[in-house]
Amino acid sequence: MILITGATGYIGRHLVARLAQNGEHPRCLVRDLKRATQLLPANEVEFAQGDTTQAATLTAALQGVDTVVHAGFITADHKQSSGNHYYGTNVQGTANLIQAAQAAGVPRIIEISGLGTHPDKPGTYMQGRYEAERMVKESGLEWTIIQPSVLFGKDAPFLKGLTDLIRTSPVVPLIGGGKIQFQPIYVEDVVTVIVKVLQEPDSTSHKTYTIGGPEYYTFTQIINALLHTMHKSRIKVPAPTPLVGIGAALMEAVLPRPPLTKAAMTLFTFDNITDLHFVERDFGFAPMSFSKFLAEQGV
Repeated sequence: MILITGATGYIGRHLVARLAQNGEHPRCLVRDLKRATQLLPANEVEFAQGDTTQAATLTAALQGVDTVVHAGFITADHKQSSGNHYYGTNVQGTANLIQAAQAAGVPRIIEISGLGTHPDKPGTYMQGRYEAERMVKESGLEWTIIQPSVLFGKDAPFLKGLTDLIRTSPVVPLIGGGKIQFQPIYVEDVVTVIVKVLQEPDSTSHKTYTIGGPEYYTFTQIINALLHTMHKSRIKVPAPTPLVGIGAALMEAVLPRPPLTKAAMTLFTFDNITDLHFVERDFGFAPMSFSKFLAEQGV
Protein backbone atom coordinates (compact mmCIF):
# COMPACT_ATOMS: atom_id res chain seq x y z
CA MET A 1 0.00 0.00 0.00
CA ILE A 2 1.31 3.42 -1.00
CA LEU A 3 0.09 6.54 0.83
CA ILE A 4 0.47 9.81 -1.09
CA THR A 5 0.36 13.13 0.72
CA GLY A 6 -0.29 16.14 -1.46
CA ALA A 7 -2.22 13.89 -3.81
CA THR A 8 -4.25 16.77 -5.26
CA GLY A 9 -1.14 18.92 -5.83
CA TYR A 10 0.55 19.29 -9.19
CA ILE A 11 2.98 16.38 -8.92
CA GLY A 12 0.54 14.39 -6.79
CA ARG A 13 -2.24 14.41 -9.40
CA HIS A 14 0.10 13.18 -12.12
CA LEU A 15 1.59 10.52 -9.84
CA VAL A 16 -1.81 9.19 -8.76
CA ALA A 17 -2.93 8.98 -12.39
CA ARG A 18 0.20 7.07 -13.39
CA LEU A 19 -0.03 4.62 -10.50
CA ALA A 20 -3.69 3.97 -11.31
CA GLN A 21 -2.76 3.35 -14.95
CA ASN A 22 -0.14 0.87 -13.75
CA GLY A 23 -2.76 -1.09 -11.81
CA GLU A 24 -1.85 0.27 -8.38
CA HIS A 25 -4.53 1.30 -5.91
CA PRO A 26 -2.84 4.06 -3.89
CA ARG A 27 -4.26 5.67 -0.80
CA CYS A 28 -4.49 9.45 -1.02
CA LEU A 29 -4.41 11.72 2.01
CA VAL A 30 -6.77 14.59 1.18
CA ARG A 31 -8.34 17.49 3.05
CA ASP A 32 -11.37 17.98 0.81
CA LEU A 33 -13.01 14.77 -0.38
CA LYS A 34 -15.30 16.50 -2.87
CA ARG A 35 -12.41 18.33 -4.53
CA ALA A 36 -10.29 15.16 -4.53
CA THR A 37 -12.97 13.16 -6.34
CA GLN A 38 -13.00 15.83 -9.06
CA LEU A 39 -9.22 15.88 -9.52
CA LEU A 40 -8.30 12.22 -9.05
CA PRO A 41 -9.53 8.90 -10.56
CA ALA A 42 -11.85 8.23 -7.64
CA ASN A 43 -12.78 4.68 -8.67
CA GLU A 44 -9.14 3.62 -8.79
CA VAL A 45 -7.81 5.04 -5.54
CA GLU A 46 -8.57 4.99 -1.83
CA PHE A 47 -9.17 8.24 0.04
CA ALA A 48 -8.11 8.98 3.59
CA GLN A 49 -9.47 12.30 4.81
CA GLY A 50 -6.83 14.11 6.79
CA ASP A 51 -4.03 16.60 6.88
CA THR A 52 -0.38 16.33 7.90
CA THR A 53 -0.87 19.38 10.13
CA GLN A 54 -3.57 17.45 12.05
CA ALA A 55 -1.62 14.62 13.66
CA ALA A 56 -4.72 12.78 14.88
CA THR A 57 -5.88 12.21 11.29
CA LEU A 58 -2.73 10.33 10.29
CA THR A 59 -3.07 7.19 12.42
CA ALA A 60 -5.82 5.58 10.35
CA ALA A 61 -4.35 6.82 7.06
CA LEU A 62 -1.06 5.00 7.71
CA GLN A 63 -2.47 1.63 8.71
CA GLY A 64 -1.12 -1.11 6.44
CA VAL A 65 1.05 1.31 4.47
CA ASP A 66 4.41 0.12 3.10
CA THR A 67 5.62 3.38 1.56
CA VAL A 68 4.73 7.04 2.01
CA VAL A 69 5.28 9.39 -0.93
CA HIS A 70 5.39 12.75 0.79
CA ALA A 71 4.48 15.52 -1.64
CA GLY A 72 2.24 17.44 0.76
CA PHE A 73 4.08 20.76 0.83
CA ILE A 74 3.16 24.36 0.19
CA THR A 75 5.40 25.22 -2.75
CA ALA A 76 7.04 28.58 -3.34
CA ASP A 77 4.45 29.68 -5.91
CA HIS A 78 1.74 29.75 -3.21
CA LYS A 79 1.51 32.51 -0.66
CA GLN A 80 1.00 31.75 3.01
CA SER A 81 -2.38 32.03 4.67
CA SER A 82 -3.71 31.33 8.15
CA GLY A 83 -4.58 27.76 7.18
CA ASN A 84 -1.56 27.16 4.95
CA HIS A 85 1.63 28.30 6.61
CA TYR A 86 5.05 27.29 5.32
CA TYR A 87 6.31 26.25 8.74
CA GLY A 88 3.09 24.58 9.84
CA THR A 89 2.69 22.51 6.69
CA ASN A 90 6.22 21.93 5.46
CA VAL A 91 8.01 21.48 8.79
CA GLN A 92 5.47 20.55 11.45
CA GLY A 93 3.41 18.56 8.96
CA THR A 94 6.47 16.51 8.02
CA ALA A 95 7.30 15.96 11.70
CA ASN A 96 3.75 14.75 12.35
CA LEU A 97 3.89 12.41 9.38
CA ILE A 98 7.22 10.90 10.41
CA GLN A 99 6.06 10.34 13.99
CA ALA A 100 2.84 8.69 12.82
CA ALA A 101 4.71 6.53 10.28
CA GLN A 102 7.10 5.37 12.98
CA ALA A 103 4.21 4.49 15.28
CA ALA A 104 2.41 2.61 12.49
CA GLY A 105 5.52 0.63 11.54
CA VAL A 106 5.75 2.11 8.05
CA PRO A 107 9.21 1.19 6.75
CA ARG A 108 9.77 3.69 3.94
CA ILE A 109 9.27 7.33 2.96
CA ILE A 110 9.99 9.12 -0.33
CA GLU A 111 10.06 12.89 -0.07
CA ILE A 112 9.44 15.12 -3.09
CA SER A 113 11.49 18.20 -2.36
CA GLY A 114 13.17 20.71 -4.68
CA LEU A 115 16.59 21.76 -5.87
CA GLY A 116 18.66 24.10 -3.76
CA THR A 117 17.28 23.50 -0.26
CA HIS A 118 19.67 24.94 2.30
CA PRO A 119 19.74 26.11 5.92
CA ASP A 120 18.38 29.63 5.76
CA LYS A 121 16.97 32.15 8.20
CA PRO A 122 14.50 30.57 10.68
CA GLY A 123 10.95 30.76 9.42
CA THR A 124 11.84 31.21 5.76
CA TYR A 125 10.51 29.02 2.99
CA MET A 126 13.88 27.50 2.09
CA GLN A 127 14.75 26.80 5.71
CA GLY A 128 11.50 24.87 6.07
CA ARG A 129 12.20 22.67 3.05
CA TYR A 130 15.71 22.01 4.38
CA GLU A 131 14.33 21.06 7.81
CA ALA A 132 11.81 18.68 6.21
CA GLU A 133 14.64 16.88 4.42
CA ARG A 134 16.76 16.76 7.56
CA MET A 135 13.94 15.19 9.57
CA VAL A 136 13.32 12.53 6.92
CA LYS A 137 17.02 11.62 6.88
CA GLU A 138 17.09 11.34 10.67
CA SER A 139 13.77 9.47 10.96
CA GLY A 140 15.17 5.95 11.10
CA LEU A 141 12.96 5.05 8.11
CA GLU A 142 14.26 3.91 4.76
CA TRP A 143 14.25 7.22 2.90
CA THR A 144 14.75 8.65 -0.57
CA ILE A 145 14.64 12.35 -1.42
CA ILE A 146 13.91 13.59 -4.95
CA GLN A 147 14.83 17.20 -5.74
CA PRO A 148 13.51 18.37 -9.13
CA SER A 149 14.25 21.71 -10.74
CA VAL A 150 11.28 23.85 -11.83
CA LEU A 151 8.49 21.88 -13.50
CA PHE A 152 6.87 22.27 -16.87
CA GLY A 153 3.73 20.70 -18.26
CA LYS A 154 0.14 21.80 -18.70
CA ASP A 155 -0.69 24.36 -15.98
CA ALA A 156 2.67 23.91 -14.24
CA PRO A 157 2.63 26.57 -11.48
CA PHE A 158 6.03 28.15 -12.22
CA LEU A 159 5.24 28.63 -15.91
CA LYS A 160 1.61 29.57 -15.31
CA GLY A 161 2.78 32.46 -13.14
CA LEU A 162 5.04 33.66 -15.95
CA THR A 163 2.44 33.26 -18.69
CA ASP A 164 -0.14 35.10 -16.56
CA LEU A 165 2.38 37.91 -16.12
CA ILE A 166 3.02 38.04 -19.87
CA ARG A 167 -0.71 38.15 -20.63
CA THR A 168 -1.50 40.91 -18.16
CA SER A 169 1.54 43.17 -18.20
CA PRO A 170 3.16 45.16 -21.03
CA VAL A 171 6.51 44.89 -19.22
CA VAL A 172 8.25 41.71 -18.07
CA PRO A 173 10.89 42.13 -15.35
CA LEU A 174 14.05 40.11 -15.89
CA ILE A 175 14.64 39.25 -12.25
CA GLY A 176 18.28 39.48 -11.24
CA GLY A 177 19.09 40.65 -14.74
CA GLY A 178 17.64 37.43 -16.20
CA LYS A 179 20.89 35.52 -15.72
CA ILE A 180 19.84 32.93 -13.14
CA GLN A 181 19.80 29.44 -14.71
CA PHE A 182 17.05 26.85 -14.51
CA GLN A 183 16.78 23.28 -15.75
CA PRO A 184 13.05 22.78 -16.39
CA ILE A 185 11.88 19.19 -16.09
CA TYR A 186 8.65 17.72 -17.43
CA VAL A 187 6.22 16.71 -14.68
CA GLU A 188 5.64 13.30 -16.26
CA ASP A 189 9.41 12.69 -16.16
CA VAL A 190 9.41 13.47 -12.43
CA VAL A 191 6.61 10.93 -12.04
CA THR A 192 8.64 8.35 -13.96
CA VAL A 193 11.53 8.90 -11.54
CA ILE A 194 9.21 8.48 -8.54
CA VAL A 195 7.77 5.26 -9.97
CA LYS A 196 11.25 3.86 -10.59
CA VAL A 197 12.25 4.72 -7.03
CA LEU A 198 9.11 2.97 -5.76
CA GLN A 199 10.01 -0.11 -7.79
CA GLU A 200 13.65 -0.26 -6.65
CA PRO A 201 13.72 0.24 -2.87
CA ASP A 202 17.04 -1.50 -2.25
CA SER A 203 19.10 0.49 -4.75
CA THR A 204 17.49 3.88 -4.06
CA SER A 205 17.34 3.87 -0.26
CA HIS A 206 19.24 6.57 1.66
CA LYS A 207 19.89 8.58 -1.50
CA THR A 208 19.07 12.09 -2.63
CA TYR A 209 18.43 12.51 -6.35
CA THR A 210 18.76 15.94 -7.97
CA ILE A 211 16.95 15.92 -11.29
CA GLY A 212 16.38 18.33 -14.15
CA GLY A 213 15.70 18.40 -17.87
CA PRO A 214 18.24 17.99 -20.68
CA GLU A 215 19.02 21.72 -21.09
CA TYR A 216 19.92 24.77 -19.04
CA TYR A 217 17.98 28.00 -19.60
CA THR A 218 18.59 31.45 -18.20
CA PHE A 219 15.48 33.22 -16.96
CA THR A 220 15.72 35.47 -20.00
CA GLN A 221 15.73 32.43 -22.30
CA ILE A 222 12.65 31.02 -20.55
CA ILE A 223 10.81 34.32 -21.01
CA ASN A 224 11.87 34.48 -24.67
CA ALA A 225 10.67 30.91 -25.25
CA LEU A 226 7.28 31.69 -23.69
CA LEU A 227 6.91 34.94 -25.65
CA HIS A 228 7.68 33.09 -28.89
CA THR A 229 5.21 30.30 -28.09
CA MET A 230 2.49 32.74 -27.08
CA HIS A 231 3.14 35.00 -30.11
CA LYS A 232 3.56 37.97 -27.78
CA SER A 233 5.92 40.92 -27.73
CA ARG A 234 6.74 42.55 -24.40
CA ILE A 235 9.22 45.08 -23.09
CA LYS A 236 11.83 43.21 -21.04
CA VAL A 237 13.46 45.22 -18.29
CA PRO A 238 16.37 43.98 -16.15
CA ALA A 239 15.17 44.24 -12.56
CA PRO A 240 17.25 43.97 -9.37
CA THR A 241 16.09 41.07 -7.22
CA PRO A 242 15.41 43.25 -4.12
CA LEU A 243 13.17 45.56 -6.16
CA VAL A 244 11.16 42.66 -7.56
CA GLY A 245 10.94 41.26 -4.05
CA ILE A 246 9.13 44.42 -2.96
CA GLY A 247 6.73 44.00 -5.88
CA ALA A 248 6.13 40.35 -4.93
CA ALA A 249 5.32 41.41 -1.36
CA LEU A 250 2.80 43.97 -2.63
CA MET A 251 1.16 41.41 -4.93
CA GLU A 252 0.88 38.96 -2.04
CA ALA A 253 -0.83 41.64 0.03
CA VAL A 254 -3.56 42.37 -2.52
CA LEU A 255 -3.96 39.28 -4.72
CA PRO A 256 -5.30 35.86 -3.65
CA ARG A 257 -3.09 34.14 -6.23
CA PRO A 258 -0.17 36.42 -7.05
CA PRO A 259 1.90 35.55 -10.15
CA LEU A 260 5.04 35.94 -8.03
CA THR A 261 5.51 35.38 -4.28
CA LYS A 262 8.23 36.34 -1.82
CA ALA A 263 9.03 32.63 -1.40
CA ALA A 264 9.38 32.17 -5.17
CA MET A 265 11.99 34.91 -5.14
CA THR A 266 14.32 32.50 -3.35
CA LEU A 267 14.53 30.56 -6.63
CA PHE A 268 16.30 33.58 -8.11
CA THR A 269 19.12 33.60 -5.59
CA PHE A 270 20.99 30.61 -7.03
CA ASP A 271 21.28 28.63 -10.26
CA ASN A 272 18.49 26.03 -10.08
CA ILE A 273 20.43 23.35 -11.95
CA THR A 274 22.15 20.00 -11.56
CA ASP A 275 24.06 17.65 -13.90
CA LEU A 276 22.38 17.40 -17.31
CA HIS A 277 22.84 13.63 -17.41
CA PHE A 278 21.66 12.55 -13.94
CA VAL A 279 18.20 11.36 -15.03
CA GLU A 280 19.51 9.28 -17.92
CA ARG A 281 22.39 7.88 -15.85
CA ASP A 282 20.39 7.04 -12.72
CA PHE A 283 17.02 6.12 -14.23
CA GLY A 284 17.71 5.03 -17.80
CA PHE A 285 15.64 7.45 -19.86
CA ALA A 286 16.15 10.81 -21.55
CA PRO A 287 13.86 13.53 -20.13
CA MET A 288 11.67 15.71 -22.34
CA SER A 289 13.11 18.95 -23.70
CA PHE A 290 11.37 22.14 -22.57
CA SER A 291 11.67 23.68 -26.05
CA LYS A 292 10.30 20.54 -27.68
CA PHE A 293 7.34 20.51 -25.30
CA LEU A 294 6.51 24.15 -26.08
CA ALA A 295 6.80 23.52 -29.83
CA GLU A 296 4.49 20.50 -29.68
CA GLN A 297 1.99 21.40 -26.93
CA GLY A 298 2.26 25.14 -26.29
CA VAL A 299 1.82 26.73 -22.88
